[in-house]
Amino acid sequence: MHIPNKKETLILLLGDIIAFAASLWLSLSLRNGTLPSKDVYLNNFEPFAILGVAWIISFYIAGLYEKQRINERRKLPELIIKTQLFNSVVAIAFFYFIPYLGVTPKTILFLYIIISLALSFMWRIYALRFFGSKKKDKAFLIAEGKEADELYKEINQNPRYSFQIVSEIHTGALSNIDFNKDILEPIYEDDISIIIIDSRNEKVSPILPHLYNLIFSKVQFVDLYSFYEEIFDRVPVSLLRYSWFLENISLAPHFFYDFLKRFMDISVSFVLAFVSLVFYPFVYIAIKLEDNGPIFIKQERIGKNNRKINIIKFRSMSRNDEGEYDSNGQMVENKVTKVGKFLRKSRIDEFPQLWNVLAGDLSLIGPRPELPKIMEEYTKAIPYYGVRHIIKPGLSGWAQLYHETHPHHGIDIKETQNKLSYDLFYIKYRSLPLDIIIALKTIKTLLSRQGI
Repeated sequence: MHIPNKKETLILLLGDIIAFAASLWLSLSLRNGTLPSKDVYLNNFEPFAILGVAWIISFYIAGLYEKQRINERRKLPELIIKTQLFNSVVAIAFFYFIPYLGVTPKTILFLYIIISLALSFMWRIYALRFFGSKKKDKAFLIAEGKEADELYKEINQNPRYSFQIVSEIHTGALSNIDFNKDILEPIYEDDISIIIIDSRNEKVSPILPHLYNLIFSKVQFVDLYSFYEEIFDRVPVSLLRYSWFLENISLAPHFFYDFLKRFMDISVSFVLAFVSLVFYPFVYIAIKLEDNGPIFIKQERIGKNNRKINIIKFRSMSRNDEGEYDSNGQMVENKVTKVGKFLRKSRIDEFPQLWNVLAGDLSLIGPRPELPKIMEEYTKAIPYYGVRHIIKPGLSGWAQLYHETHPHHGIDIKETQNKLSYDLFYIKYRSLPLDIIIALKTIKTLLSRQGI
């Protein structure tokens, strides 16, 4: 069994690479009126290869390799065209403003832009039909609870998956079933090849010896926990036990990753912090003209190992927001200013936090730091909430990208528990490649003006 964004992503990537290489060959053929020789092709290959890498990165940022995009028929053409128009601007900038990447004549560049747009568009449409035409495998779900219901609904209501759940039994009913009639017969009659099972549930233990024999019938067993993470990119919080943390969470140092992560934090934040200084005079003038109040605010947040840190932001509200809440968990009135509304929408209010990254209080990537008062409430109400503080908080993170309903203001136990499931996913799988993925997706979010 496979899930989109694995095999399909690699196929799409390979097809894009071939499309870009073929576009160069066709461009040279049309421009010169003859098939290009090996030397002519290789002489032009290097600059276009650099351009191809940039284009693939833009495809990734646009979400064209995500499992959610693979089978979206209506939105895909528009997304491809918009992305390729952006790529065209990148290509023109490369070849006209960077002498090393110069190519002569420029007609080749314009032919390449047109042909690559056509080939990448046709390839995506063909791939879409290919992925959607496959016969779906059939699955049997042996589990119950919120996560099991979410899986059932997600898989059976979305055509992008290569399988569907055709049978289901709740673990609470296992003690009263006839194994042969209720499980074995449906498996053979419906030609089921996948069993998704909560094998850690004690109610499942009695039927495990009977299920064992099915591995000789080429039935594949999938763990509910791992499967849920693969589908939703988050950890199923309600299924967590102390054993999960013992198996998956560790404070043991990862010297190579820690070094590279800190190096990336320093190098990227150093450049961005100094570039952002260009905005400071304009922000100063705008805030002073509106209410003549302070330019910066300093907020106390919870950092790594529950250490209190102070983060700096441009002031966007009528006063410093120190997280004051009433007895009902509602924020004490504090209005966003007109200038502050623009600063928040454009993310300019976050620029001073780059100095916090340089100082080592924050990282570019990690769970967002909470206000102390909010953290205290969540720690009391949400099991294992404190685990998110074993690593350094960040400017952007997995939860900020994927948890669309996380509370920005006020206290919301339910949504914060859902948000924790994404934070734990990041803590479990954190690595330099994952950090790069989050950084690229953050760029997409900022460019599309979505909230973080």
